[in-house]
Amino acid sequence: MSDNSKMQIDSEENGEIDEGLYSRQLYVLGAEAMKKMTHSNVLLVGLKGLGVEIAKNVTLAGVKSLTLFDPAPTKIEDLSSQFFLTESDIGISRALATAPRLAELNQYVKISVFEGTLDEDALTQYQCVILTETSIETQVQFNEITHKHNIAFIAADVRGLFGTVFNDFGSGFTILDANGNDPARGIVSDIDEEGNVSILDDTRHDLEDGDYVTFTEIEGLSGLNNATPRKVKVLGPYAFNIGSVKGLGTYVKGGLFQQVKVPFTIDMQPLIAQLEKPEFLFSDFAKLERPPQLHIGFQALQGFANKHDGQLPKPMDDEDANEVVHIARTLAAQLPGVLDGAELDEKLIKELAYEARGDLPPMVATLGGIVAQEALKATSGKFTPIKQFLYFDSLESLPESYPRTKENTAPIGSRYDNQIAVLGKDFHNKIRNLKEFLVGSGAIGCEMIKNWALMGLGSGPEGKITITDNDSIEKSNLNRQFLFRPHDVGKYKSEIAAKAVVQMNPDMAGHIEARQDKVGPETENIFDDDFWNGLDAVTNALDNVEARQYVDRRCVFYRKSLLESGTLGTKGNTQVVYPGLTESYSASQDPPEKSIPLCTLRSFPNRIEHTIAWAKNVFQDYFVLPAENVNLYLSQPDFVESTLKNSGDQKGILESLQAYLVTEKPLTFDECIAWARLEFEKKFHNDIAQLLYNFPRDAVTSSGSLFWSGPKRPPTPLTFDPENPTHLNFVIAGANLHAFNYGLKGSTDPAVFKRVLENVIVPEFSPKSNVQIQVNDNEPVENDQGAIDDTSLKSLAESLPTPSTLAGYRLAPVEFEKDDDTNHHIDFITATSNLRAMNYAIEPADRLKTKLIAGRIIPAIATTTGLVTGLVNLELYKVADAKTKLESYKNGFVNLSLPFFGFSEPIASQKLKYNDKVVDKIWDRFELTGDITLRELLDLFKEKEGLEISMLSHGVSLLYASFFPPKKLADKYALPLTKLIETVTKKPVAEHAKTLIFEICADDLNDEDVEVPYISLKLR
Repeated sequence: MSDNSKMQIDSEENGEIDEGLYSRQLYVLGAEAMKKMTHSNVLLVGLKGLGVEIAKNVTLAGVKSLTLFDPAPTKIEDLSSQFFLTESDIGISRALATAPRLAELNQYVKISVFEGTLDEDALTQYQCVILTETSIETQVQFNEITHKHNIAFIAADVRGLFGTVFNDFGSGFTILDANGNDPARGIVSDIDEEGNVSILDDTRHDLEDGDYVTFTEIEGLSGLNNATPRKVKVLGPYAFNIGSVKGLGTYVKGGLFQQVKVPFTIDMQPLIAQLEKPEFLFSDFAKLERPPQLHIGFQALQGFANKHDGQLPKPMDDEDANEVVHIARTLAAQLPGVLDGAELDEKLIKELAYEARGDLPPMVATLGGIVAQEALKATSGKFTPIKQFLYFDSLESLPESYPRTKENTAPIGSRYDNQIAVLGKDFHNKIRNLKEFLVGSGAIGCEMIKNWALMGLGSGPEGKITITDNDSIEKSNLNRQFLFRPHDVGKYKSEIAAKAVVQMNPDMAGHIEARQDKVGPETENIFDDDFWNGLDAVTNALDNVEARQYVDRRCVFYRKSLLESGTLGTKGNTQVVYPGLTESYSASQDPPEKSIPLCTLRSFPNRIEHTIAWAKNVFQDYFVLPAENVNLYLSQPDFVESTLKNSGDQKGILESLQAYLVTEKPLTFDECIAWARLEFEKKFHNDIAQLLYNFPRDAVTSSGSLFWSGPKRPPTPLTFDPENPTHLNFVIAGANLHAFNYGLKGSTDPAVFKRVLENVIVPEFSPKSNVQIQVNDNEPVENDQGAIDDTSLKSLAESLPTPSTLAGYRLAPVEFEKDDDTNHHIDFITATSNLRAMNYAIEPADRLKTKLIAGRIIPAIATTTGLVTGLVNLELYKVADAKTKLESYKNGFVNLSLPFFGFSEPIASQKLKYNDKVVDKIWDRFELTGDITLRELLDLFKEKEGLEISMLSHGVSLLYASFFPPKKLADKYALPLTKLIETVTKKPVAEHAKTLIFEICADDLNDEDVEVPYISLKLR
């Protein structure tokens, strides 16, 4: 391919992976896969909606180059789903118009437009070729070349609410990692001669049949250590077999196992063979019969187009649809193995024909996420590809309340024609006049509002979108939050997102309100009754459970539907919350995250996660808490007195104040270096020497077994070596952070550190006999300083300099920030964690992994985000249609790495029964109006509902209970409920509160305790 055959778009090319940009993606794909991608060239044919969605995701992911081919001129209807095209591009080649805008997404990806002939010489320049909007005959022709040269080939298309993907990655395609999960690992407790391996029963091994493992630190079977990986047969959650180990010795003790990801190959067939005998990956297990039908149907559509100059059937045109059905019948007879004896579903084929010209943004987003991930698999070898056909549909999203006809699905010459072709003008107008609330404008939020702009959601006379996010844009966001550009860093996400989609679709101007208010109890005066009551629906794009639960509670209270979603690397989930029909988001929760026992953290780590958590605590203890306590001491006169009364660590706090204000207060950066060197000695030599003094390597327990066994790994004190990078990094990062606390100028000049370190005097250390070390969490917490009485504490407090002598003096607490590579935060935690790992002979972690764990980062990639957002908006169509059948909605779970697609009906909301009345536990409530008295409330429920209220509460305050003393009750009966709240809580009812919520316990007519809904009292 000559230089003259394509137009180059300027973009920067860099051999190194930009961790600042790709950090969240690196956690998903890994450095090896990323490097392979950065050397891969991809060709994409077809730049309508699906093509640009794929292009966007592939560009954000960071391949070496993406070449576009689509010489067709832009048409108005292309704007239905092609977000990089505008009305001014009409008549211009779709590829030429798209390329410069696509290039803005990632400076490291070379974007070009191919303008020559895509012959065999041209195709062999690429590692992956993707076709959209091409005939099956063209796909077969291209695939013949790619299969011959073992070039990955993908063909995909969207037809209304139907989509198709085909993969052919050739023969012997190597998969480096099938699922991307972290390798399983654990501690061995026994291995017998038959190779049956038992592990400690506190953690499952998480292995599967066919996995491979290696071993280290085994005593007695030393031949297994670091040997060739052994294949696993799972025997149970805490045992597996590795084959006979006879002749290798007898197991004595110890040992660690680690899973090894062994590459494997798969073979795929070319399209021409798969058309006749297809292999399907099922996208919905409730529709197992559908892929063979659609396999025939998509070929029938092509047959129709071949007869009509490339034109697909007209929307809702029975004559065209019947012709497609006729072609499908012929194909089914010619390919009997496809349907395998099943009857052709003519109704389904007819619906496919009705929708064939449709191009819906949610379908484009869904298929675009899937296809782009397949392209990344092809170029990296990471994860398992689709083998070989996938068909997907969302027929449940068709409107039921808005009939479709040939007349109301006909084009009207607008940007929405391809949506109208499927849904009809009436339902399209319904979408345009929705009033929607989007909470969050990060990765999912950007994709969500992009879809809405293309759909025209909220753009009608009565429509409106409110978007809120109090976060600002960071560099790491640019890799997956595609509405943002480098020049937007530091600006508010909601503002930039709103401006970007108005440029995408000018109809949205005046219909989007961007706010920077966090949605929570503190903003209920902003997001008040009028706001919530004015909404049609709510969509979450949040990244934390607490905020999601709050929005969920608001939606339940105001009876608004909620669309919920989330991603974790290649995994994604969606949930529909619909009033009176489904359970709420808060009705079910994930199990709590397993915590690390304190004794493990303090003295007995055995995994790198333990040392990272410990290092994070050290960071807090060195650079955050002491500075905060110093500032409190200097600003609050009663701080010491309060500490002596209330703190569980009075001595520690007072000694910290003395150290940071007097004995260890640095005046120069040299003193900060010396401080860091001495802290190295304390943490990694002295504390370990003390631990081994208390528990020597040959120590035994009361039962006679070795103390240092099982999960307890015997440590080794470290001797400081300035030539060791990890040792030196601890001192460099620690000294700079200590200097930050005191406002001193730091340095990273090795010469400065070498000079100071040569002159640091390290005191001799001798272990103490009175130090107690906690062995398990049931024992008292360690006390390595000995007992101290009240008199000594008071004396220690009195030795502190008085705040008046330090007027205006303050320390600067460090605010942990994981994404700033210049602030030494992650550097310090990485060095500290790895030094601790060296103490305990644990495999250290690189900076990237440490950052992931210490920063509690959620791995994220654009492909999953796009797919999940597409699925959410397919449900939004149903919400807009106000479907009332539970089976109409679908909750989804996907894992693109496997790949796996699972859908299920939402769980129905729970019903309650009292006095022969049935109510909805979540969505129903007792609605009252006016500030009635407590007595009036009790009488009302007894007379109207047959319920005797035994307890009444508001928030966390118990307002009334039948067991209260009579005199106390007498004082409350006459109080209006607002006054009762103020009397009990000692706080006034908020002025903006228009409705109050009360929880009640009640007995029914049979004097039985029954569960009932809450009370909603409208004040005004």
